[in-house]
Order: sequence, then structure tokens, then C-alpha cells
Amino acid sequence: MSGRTAVLSEALDRKTSRSICEAVGERLQRSLPPDGSQLPDPLAQLMNELRKQDEAVARFD
Repeated sequence: MSGRTAVLSEALDRKTSRSICEAVGERLQRSLPPDGSQLPDPLAQLMNELRKQDEAVARFD
């Protein structure tokens, strides 16, 4: 990272960063179709991976 991005990322604690990620995720869920059937296959696979990672992280929080 460089410049302003590095300064901002250093200023965010874990709780704040998690809250931002959750808010972004909620917005994405509202803007994407409810099922993955309309997504191109590569994007559907990526979404599945993100769900798996979210579930894994949620278990540790």
C-alpha cells in the first residue's frame, strides 16, 4: 500500500474494518440477484468462495 490508503488502513482497528466489510457485503447482497443462477460461472464460483470464507471467519469472531 502507498500514500493515503496505507494511512487509512493503519488507522482502522479490527472491529471497524469488520463493520465496513459487513456493510459492503450487505450492499452487494441487495444489489445481486438472490440466486447465483444468473451470474456467469466464474463469478458464481468466486461468490461461493467468498461465502465459505465469510462463514469460516464468522466462526472465529
